[in-house]
Amino acid sequence: MLRSGIERLYGRYLRWQVKHIPRHVAVIQDGNRRFARDQGLDTAVGHRLGADTTEQVLDWACELGVRHITLYTFSTENFRRERSELASLFALFREKFIAILTDERVHKNHIRVQMIGDRSLLPDDLLLTIEAAEKATLHYTDYYINIALAYGGRNEIVHAARSILDEVNQGIIDPAAINPMTVESHLNRGAPIPPVDLIIRTGSDCRTSNFLPWLANGHESAVYFCAPYWPAFRKIDLLRAMRVYDQRMRLKERAGWNS
Repeated sequence: MLRSGIERLYGRYLRWQVKHIPRHVAVIQDGNRRFARDQGLDTAVGHRLGADTTEQVLDWACELGVRHITLYTFSTENFRRERSELASLFALFREKFIAILTDERVHKNHIRVQMIGDRSLLPDDLLLTIEAAEKATLHYTDYYINIALAYGGRNEIVHAARSILDEVNQGIIDPAAINPMTVESHLNRGAPIPPVDLIIRTGSDCRTSNFLPWLANGHESAVYFCAPYWPAFRKIDLLRAMRVYDQRMRLKERAGWNS
């Protein structure tokens, strides 16, 4: 009780400190397996606990006014894991996408859900549930959740290059007119994704792991690395990350005033 009370007070203090709210937060949800191992739990339980944390974080993000959130849920490299773990993960993904269809929070808050990543790598039954969730939320424009599945940053840029080349060959795009906005518009053909303001990575690993290299690294987003494994991530951890973004924005403002 005492600890939870202190955390609530600290959370209010952190929220008071944050004046600039990031428009787009991207999260590398790391540590499900290590959390399960440390707790003596099965790996599948760690992933499910991580999924529970994801739902909490999405609620907090909406509450704090973050309009776009991108979750690094499953990378192209993750396909190297054991078949049993992959089967368990894909079943969990299907369950969560099916739940979106009837989730009151999604429809009350007008949240659009979409997948980014290589759809050709996913099982057909999972892809069908993803497409159903996308269709059910297609008309929402208040908040956006991008689920990065079968995602790799370099792979994303390669696909964008192929798409641009196809349109050049069709005479749709003039090669001389290709610019950064052209590339950005071909990275994802769903709802437009704005530049990333803040990347959060849990689990004490200080790297961004090929995540949104164009939208994040290319736009010099703020980055926050923290120790808790994803299932143990708390609201105060999110607020600490947002404070890092806020501090960066204040520095930019001061630099502008001094120039």
